[in-house]
Amino acid sequence: MPRPLCFMIMPYGRKPTGAEAGKGPAEINFNALWDRAFAPIINELGYEPVRADQDTGALIINQMIERLYFADLVLADMTIPNGNVYYEVGVRQASRGTGCVLLAADWSKPLFDVAQMRALRYPLPEGEIIESTVETIVAAIKSKIVTLAGGSSPVHASIRGYPTHVDPAAASTMKDQMRDFASFEGEIRVVRSLPPSGRMEAAKQIVAKYWTPPVTSPTALALLRMLKDCADTAGDWTWVSNFIEKLPDEFREQEEARELEAFALSNAGKPIEAIAKLEALIAASGPTPERLGILGGRYKRLFAGAKAADKSFYLDRCIDSYERGMQLNLNEYYCSCNLPRLYRLRNGEGDAARAHAVSNIVIAACERAKSLGVADEWLRATLLTIAFDDGDWRKAAELAREVAREGAARWKLDAILWDLKTTLEQLQDIDARTRLAEIYAKLEQLRQ
Repeated sequence: MPRPLCFMIMPYGRKPTGAEAGKGPAEINFNALWDRAFAPIINELGYEPVRADQDTGALIINQMIERLYFADLVLADMTIPNGNVYYEVGVRQASRGTGCVLLAADWSKPLFDVAQMRALRYPLPEGEIIESTVETIVAAIKSKIVTLAGGSSPVHASIRGYPTHVDPAAASTMKDQMRDFASFEGEIRVVRSLPPSGRMEAAKQIVAKYWTPPVTSPTALALLRMLKDCADTAGDWTWVSNFIEKLPDEFREQEEARELEAFALSNAGKPIEAIAKLEALIAASGPTPERLGILGGRYKRLFAGAKAADKSFYLDRCIDSYERGMQLNLNEYYCSCNLPRLYRLRNGEGDAARAHAVSNIVIAACERAKSLGVADEWLRATLLTIAFDDGDWRKAAELAREVAREGAARWKLDAILWDLKTTLEQLQDIDARTRLAEIYAKLEQLRQ
C-alpha cells in the first residue's frame, strides 16, 4: 500500500534571512535544511516527502495547485517572508480544511497576518544545518506535527459552511460592511486632499465619527494611518499621542500602533519615552529599517540638544541604530543616508572612510529607487542631503531650484536643514562650503 504524501512548501537554495546581527544567521541553506532535517522527519512520520524541485520539470501553476490540494499533509516553512511560500499556504488553507502545518525558526518574525497563526518553532542557530542542529530541529517539531495537522484551516474555520454551503445572509452582511468601509475610506481620502492647515481638524472629526465601539481592526488602523499623515503636515502630535494612549489594548498593542505611538511621543517632545517604546517594540517584534531609522532619529535629536558631556553618548547610539538599520537592507536608504555626516562628527579612527563608503551606498540605493519608479516621499530629501555631503554644489543648486518650484514641504526641509547645516560645518573645501552656504541660506528662506 502506498504511503501518504507530504508536500513541503519552502524556499530553495541559499537565501538571506534579513535577521539582525546576533539574532539569527545571515543566510540559510534551505536545500540542506530539507535534505538533513525535514525530509528525514517526514519519512519517520510515515509520509512520502515531496518537494517541488524534485520534479523533472518546473511546476506550472495548475500542477502546484493539484499537489497542494491532493497532498495528505502540507508543511510550510515560514522562516523568511517568501512570496511563493505565502501564496501556496493560502491555496492549501482555502482548499482543504485540515492538514497544513506552519514551521519557522525560533528567531524569525513572520509578517503580521501569518504571525497570528500557530506555527511550530525550531532552533536554527546557523544556516548550514550541522548535525547538532538537525537533532534539535527533530526534537522540537517531530512529535508535534501530527497533532497540529488536525487543526482547522483559518479559512474553513472563519466562513461557516465553506466552501459549498455558505449562508447567503452572511455573504450579504459582509458585502454591506465592505460598502460601508469603502465609504469610510473615501472620507479619509478627502481629508488627505485638504490643504495642510485644515487636515488635522478634519481628521479629528473623522475619528470622532467612526471611533464608536465596536471598532474593527481595519478601521482602527486606517484611522491611525490618517492621523500620522495629517500630523506630519499639520503637527498636533500631542493629540495623536494622547489618542493612542487611550486605545483599547487590542489596538494599542498592534505593531503599527506601537510604532506610531513612539513617533508621536518623539514629535510631542518626549524622545526618551519614544526610545523606550521603540526598544520594547524591537525586542518583541524584531527590527526593521523603519524602526531603527526612527530610533536613530530620536537619538539624533537628543544629540543635537545635549550638553557637551553627553554628546558622545547619544552620537554613538544614533550611529549604532542607523548602522543596524542599514545592514538589514542596503536598498533602504532611510538609515544609511544619515551616517556620512554622523561619522564625520564623531571623527574616530576609520570614520572618514566609513562616511565615503556609505555615501556611495546611499547614491546607489537612490539611483535604484529612481530607476524602479519607487514612490518614496524621502527620495528628494535624501538626494539633497547627499549632494551636500559630497560637496557637490552644482547638484545642490539644481535641486534647490526644484525645491523652489515644488515647495519646501515636498522636500522635507524642516526635517533635513539640521543635516545640511551639520554637513556645511564639516566641509574642508572652502569654495564648495561657500557656494553651499549660499544655497543653504536660500533653502532656509524657502522653508519660512
